[in-house]
Amino acid sequence: MVNVRPEADPQPVAGRHRARSPIISPGIQPALLTVALSALFAATAPLGRWALLPALVVLQALTAAGWFRLNGMWPARQGIALAFAGGLAADAALLAVDEDRQPEALIAVLGVWFLLLLVLQLRHRGSADERLDSLTATAAATLLTGVATGHLAAASVSGSAVAVTACGVAAATWFAALKVPFVWPVLALGAAAAAGAIAEPLTDLGPDAIAFAAAGGVAALVGLRVASYDFPSRFVHFTAGVALPLSAAAPAGYLLALALL
Repeated sequence: MVNVRPEADPQPVAGRHRARSPIISPGIQPALLTVALSALFAATAPLGRWALLPALVVLQALTAAGWFRLNGMWPARQGIALAFAGGLAADAALLAVDEDRQPEALIAVLGVWFLLLLVLQLRHRGSADERLDSLTATAAATLLTGVATGHLAAASVSGSAVAVTACGVAAATWFAALKVPFVWPVLALGAAAAAGAIAEPLTDLGPDAIAFAAAGGVAALVGLRVASYDFPSRFVHFTAGVALPLSAAAPAGYLLALALL
């Protein structure tokens, strides 16, 4: 049974935060952690998929934990463990198959995992609403940890592509955290593109390096926006706020690698 339930809150959120915006950005400290994790991706991805794997596992663990807390689910140890295990199963599947079979392997693993989640929900003794909340949160977290595996798939095409995409994520996340009034999204995307331009002569990607870094920058802003929604806690900021920018960049980097390389 996936023991996940909405967090108990004796005081209504609307009353407690009536004068505040529901959008609260993670801030500088989570951004520094994202930069550090992105740097680890950039350093290990050119060395091969096995070298990248430890950093990816950390990313998947943060993604699973942060997603449940972001959705107000706590305690959620079983759900987090299931979502994380789904990500690990996806990693193993991609490492075991040939490059041209990776999408099928990922879809197969996620399909089996979603079926497992449905079966486990039959043992859930909560109300219908609690079962639905549990199922959707666990399924979404599993999907996100599986999507993060896209970094492994992209590394099989080009480790440099993963490295440059991670650099774009780091640059955009850092400049977004500075929150310069009115222009911070433009600054963040400009910094991501600049990171690609700097990386261009250092890799074999040529001008495509700018596209990979810019894609990482766009994904980072999307991930940060999701992690900032609905009065997130400090725990959310240091899990989802750190991980979602990089997780969101995985499919973008992989699809670009297929299209450009």
